[in-house]
Amino acid sequence: MDQIEERLLEEVADLHGVPEGAYNIRANGQMAGRNTTANIDITTKTDKPGIDIRIKAGTKHESVHIPVVLSASGLKEVVYNDFYIGDDADVVIVAGCGIHNCGVQDSEHDGIHRFFVGKNAKVKYVEKHYGEGDGEGKRLLNPVSEVYMEENSLMEMEMVQIKGVDSTNRTNKAVLAAGAKLLVRERLLTHGDQVAESTYDVELNGDGSSADVVSRSVAKDHSKQIFKSNLIGNAKCSGHTECDAIIMDDAKIVAVPGLVADNIDAALIHEAAIGKIAGEQIVKLMTLGLTEAEAEAQIVNGFLK
Repeated sequence: MDQIEERLLEEVADLHGVPEGAYNIRANGQMAGRNTTANIDITTKTDKPGIDIRIKAGTKHESVHIPVVLSASGLKEVVYNDFYIGDDADVVIVAGCGIHNCGVQDSEHDGIHRFFVGKNAKVKYVEKHYGEGDGEGKRLLNPVSEVYMEENSLMEMEMVQIKGVDSTNRTNKAVLAAGAKLLVRERLLTHGDQVAESTYDVELNGDGSSADVVSRSVAKDHSKQIFKSNLIGNAKCSGHTECDAIIMDDAKIVAVPGLVADNIDAALIHEAAIGKIAGEQIVKLMTLGLTEAEAEAQIVNGFLK
């Protein structure tokens, strides 16, 4: 891999070299490296682009890295990755895509990920999106996640997009059985004329299931963001969804939280707040020696942590 691709890997997967454990690295539409372990197997699909990741029951404290990097302008691809996490496993999955586009053609990566989480399993999933390059071609990302959780499983999802993606449409679906718990933390920054849309549909189908979906975002310049969340309580369950956003310049933010209760014991809550940075926050930091621009950047960085 060249220096550009290595830098993209660092941005989306915090990799400074070959990762430990299982991994599958994809660069410009081709496999650039793969490793399996005794407990985690990765195989190439035979019917369409993508991979199957199978994690044995009882696997503890192991990780899987499956980053994608694109540095060729005009490349467009769709990949299908399926994760099968065995009962009682406890693993970390790191995905994400970085696009470097210095050409005039659009570059696009669409990843469709399905997770089948076994009973009592615990999964932490990290997905980061990043774009760079001074070409006229756009950097486009349209990820899809489907999560199917069995009894008493736990799924933590960290969804991050902080820089350089011109357009993204993130679609997420989750179906929870009894006692299953889903935690989503989305962090998003848009600027320029960027457009970002996130949709979360969560079905709470089992007694004792719960979901907490929280988005924190900042929209600058002329960018536009749309956040949609829909919690469906079909059993004795609990759910919370929240959108907390900072709007700046001439940006636009739309928040559409939704709740559907189909059971008398479903307890569902939604919250949404959109506003500008308070002037007194800027003034306070400027009294400490920061310029107005530095104070603004400090507030935004702290908000998105």
